[in-house]
Amino acid sequence: VEWQLRVAAGEPLPLTQEQLRIDGHALEARIYAENPDKQFLPSTGTLRYLRTPPAVQFMRGGDVHGPAGIRIDAGVREGDTISPFYDPMIAKLIVWGKDRDEALARMRQALASYHVVGLSTNVAFLQRLVSSQAFRTADLDTGLIERNEATLFPPAAPVGLEVIALAVAALLDRETRERRVDAADQHSPWTHGGAWRLNGGVSRTLRFGYGEQVLEVTLNTDARGSTLIYANQVVSFACNCQGDEIRVDLGTRHAHGQVHADGEAFHAFHAGGHVSLTWLDPLAHAGEAESEHGKLTAPMPGKVIAVMVEAGSIVTRGAPLLVMEAMKMEHTISAPVDGVVSEVLYGVGEQVAEGSQLLAFEA
Repeated sequence: VEWQLRVAAGEPLPLTQEQLRIDGHALEARIYAENPDKQFLPSTGTLRYLRTPPAVQFMRGGDVHGPAGIRIDAGVREGDTISPFYDPMIAKLIVWGKDRDEALARMRQALASYHVVGLSTNVAFLQRLVSSQAFRTADLDTGLIERNEATLFPPAAPVGLEVIALAVAALLDRETRERRVDAADQHSPWTHGGAWRLNGGVSRTLRFGYGEQVLEVTLNTDARGSTLIYANQVVSFACNCQGDEIRVDLGTRHAHGQVHADGEAFHAFHAGGHVSLTWLDPLAHAGEAESEHGKLTAPMPGKVIAVMVEAGSIVTRGAPLLVMEAMKMEHTISAPVDGVVSEVLYGVGEQVAEGSQLLAFEA
C-alpha cells in the first residue's frame, strides 16, 4: 500500500522487476468474527479474552533480518467490541516458511494458539481447512468448501476426559479463590467449604452443558485423594492451576491446557482445539424453566430491512417472514412449520440484538 501511495504521488517504484525474488512460502489467514456453522454469519460482541501466538507486529519498513515466522496485523485488542457496523475481521495471521509444508505447519501451530472468547470466530474452521488434503496440495478453486464439506464441517466430536478434567479443575480453582474466609478465624470449618469429612469423604456431581447435551462428571474426594468418573471412565484426579494455565494428572494420563472462565461458560483450549462448556450450577438455576416454543429469534445482531407478514398472517412452512441485514449480509427468517403469526415485535429499520425474539408464532 505504501508503494501505491508513493507511485500515486509521482515517485518511482522502489524496486525494479529484476530486483524482485521469491523467498520461501507465505500464507495469510484472516481471523473473522463469524460462525461457519451458520453459513458464516457475522458474530458481534466483546473480545472478553484474546490470546495470540508469539509474533511480530506490522512495522513500516519491514524486517531487515528477513521474513518473520509469524506476523499478526490486528486492529483490535482484548476488551474491544466487534460491532455490526464494520467488517468483522479481527486480524490477519501471516506465516512464512522455507516451503509450503513448513508454512502450513507453522500456520497450524499459530491457529492452535489463537484463543478468542466472547464471540464466534472462524479459527476452528481455518484449522480444518489448512489441515485438509485439498489445501495442502493447493487444489484450490471456488468450489473447495462445497467439495470438502464433510471434512470442513464434521459432526461435533465427543468431549474427552482431558477436556472435562480441565474444566473441573478450573471450576474448583475459581471456587477456592472466591471462597469467603473469616478474618477472625481463618481455619473455621464453616467457611472452609473443603472436602474433608469426619470418617469419610465427599462425592460431588457436576453437570456441564455442551450444545444440546448435558455431560455429567462425579468427583469423589477423601483422605487418600480424588477420583474422577466420566463416561464410564474412573481415574485418579489431581490438578495444578496457575491462572488460566492448568495441568491435570489422571492416573497414567496427563493433560495441559488453558481454560478461560466467562461467567458460567468455561472455554477449554487443549491440543489445538476449543471446547465451550456451560456449568449448570444447581443453585443458580433452581426453579428456572424456559420454553422457546413459538419463538423466532435473531441469528445475529443487525437491522430489520423487511417484514413480509403481520399479526394474524397464515403462512406455510418455508415462507419468508422477515429479512435482517448485518455487515453487508442479508438473512431471511422463514416459517419453521405451517402456522399463524401471532405478533410481530420489530419493524423495518429497527436494530436487533442476537437472540432477540422477532415474531411470536403458533403452529
